[in-house]
Amino acid sequence: MKGSLSVPQGASLSIGAVLGTGVITLPALGVQVAGPASLIAWIALVLLSIPLATTFAAMGARRPDGRGVSAYVDDAFGSRAAGAIGWCFYFAVPVGAPPASLMAGAYVSDAIGGGRMTAVATATCLIVGVGLLNAAGLRLSGRVQLVLTAVLAALISVAVLVAAPHGTTAHLDPFAPHGIGAIGAAAALLVWGFAGWEAIAPLAGEYRNPRRDLPRATAIALAVVSVLYLALAAATVLVLGPAAADTSAPLSALLVVGVGGPARIVTAVIAVMLTVGTMNAYFAGGSRLGAALAADGALPAGLAKGSAAGAVPRRSLAVVTGLALGSLLANEIFHFDLTQLMLLTTGCFTTVYVIGTAAAVRLLPRRSVAWWTAVIAFLSVSVLLVMNGPHVLWALGAAGASLVYRAIRRERPVTPAVATTDQPCVEEASPAG
Repeated sequence: MKGSLSVPQGASLSIGAVLGTGVITLPALGVQVAGPASLIAWIALVLLSIPLATTFAAMGARRPDGRGVSAYVDDAFGSRAAGAIGWCFYFAVPVGAPPASLMAGAYVSDAIGGGRMTAVATATCLIVGVGLLNAAGLRLSGRVQLVLTAVLAALISVAVLVAAPHGTTAHLDPFAPHGIGAIGAAAALLVWGFAGWEAIAPLAGEYRNPRRDLPRATAIALAVVSVLYLALAAATVLVLGPAAADTSAPLSALLVVGVGGPARIVTAVIAVMLTVGTMNAYFAGGSRLGAALAADGALPAGLAKGSAAGAVPRRSLAVVTGLALGSLLANEIFHFDLTQLMLLTTGCFTTVYVIGTAAAVRLLPRRSVAWWTAVIAFLSVSVLLVMNGPHVLWALGAAGASLVYRAIRRERPVTPAVATTDQPCVEEASPAG
């Protein structure tokens, strides 16, 4: 693909990186946390996306590198910091898999019944199935995943259009039933739906003219994602009202309001397909990242097998799949709220953004427009990290454990690290959004 990526193609890939599984459930969870005031959190995150996406686009245009954010962190702060980011993402995947799969499970349950048992059974099948799919060396092509994203975008558009006539501003009262402070909590949760802007950077080298085309593609992606997210969030609040907090399948609920019950089956099928595509990207990228980290000495050497280009990192994949199933089991035993696991995961995403934008502040020309944009992005995501509250401890723990591991490790790396686009990194597995 070197030098062959057009602006429309790049915009589509960026949209696919951000628009993921979160959109099928997040609008309802936002209402659950903050009521109609969750709309402010949506607007705030859309506004935050502008400097964030622009910063990564600026970095990519100036220094095209397939490793993306991890390369910039390495340049700015060294390999230890880059390794810490790797740990943040690697151990975020198994914690994020249960919420993603349970979202699809909720749509299946909504369509065929069975309640929690159906949702959990669906989630288990998805985690095991995607693990086996990757173990066999099978990957959904980028084109298939883009088609799934396009179908989702079309479905959101249809749902909003058919449900809009049933909306009423009466559902805005009371606007903040859980207090103004709940808006920050909702924003920390909704980061799940905006993860993926860092995927802009590693695509830079594939554009025909990175300095010209990357900013254009990023602007298009920002516009499309913003419109779809805000339209769906507004429709959820205005049409479903307080009932949105009680549904786990808001997209289905909107379509049912507009076209009737059969829409549940359609949205359930699409939700499962989308989740398979998203989880496939996360498991594939996460397992390869783990193998690469092990080859570089940042994880136990036994996980390095399969780190070569074209090989299947089955040991690392087994760790990711096993931890994901363990997270799902723990969720059922201890009855965690779905939002808890999501907040642990978004804490990792936000930590990656904080370190990535800090690297941009250090590397971009001081006092340039791009530098000031990076400063705004850094300050914004830092506030968002604070809003994540105690859930950020998972990310900080992973980063700290990485530093401790490097400090006490005595064995030499299995193979020298090679900076190529074949080596996985945080941004490769971010299409979930």
